[in-house]
Amino acid sequence: MRCAVVADRPLRADARRNRDRVLAAADAAFGERGFGVPLDEIAAAAGVGPGTVYRHFPTKEALFEAVSLARVQDLVADAQARATATDPGSAFDGFLTRLAEEADRKRDLPDALAGAGARGMSDAVAELQAALDVLLARAQTAGAVRGDVTVPDLIALLKGLLQVVGTDSDPALGRRVFAVVRDGLRPQQG
Repeated sequence: MRCAVVADRPLRADARRNRDRVLAAADAAFGERGFGVPLDEIAAAAGVGPGTVYRHFPTKEALFEAVSLARVQDLVADAQARATATDPGSAFDGFLTRLAEEADRKRDLPDALAGAGARGMSDAVAELQAALDVLLARAQTAGAVRGDVTVPDLIALLKGLLQVVGTDSDPALGRRVFAVVRDGLRPQQG
């Protein structure tokens, strides 16, 4: 999928460099502060004017999608690869751990997983949810996850976890909350 670019012709070398600088600045800014960062700040960090940002990305959503889409697609590929693991419980735990680690490093992950951005992002999030459904079903079949948990339940738990990680300055809080969530997903004994 392509990002929204005003012109369909190939970019000149200087325009390509500017676009790459905008993407790098946006990646850092969105990762540090989430979707709420103003485009003017991204332009300043990239060393370009706001008009340059708008020439390449006509909306903030288009810029966010360009930055986040690859990250979400990487998570989809990871979940799909784990779906064939011989230990479905470990595969499920590993993927949840990866999400928690990503959220700790990139503050925009909750926004991306909420589908912020253009239609392509919501499509990628739907793919991620489908891949998560496979991981969850396999882990439940293996007895590693409670059978009454659904993907919407899991998404709600993950959104809460990601929100906590994204808004608190205690780096250990995310790991503690993740441990509580994971313990709650285990099958009840007895």
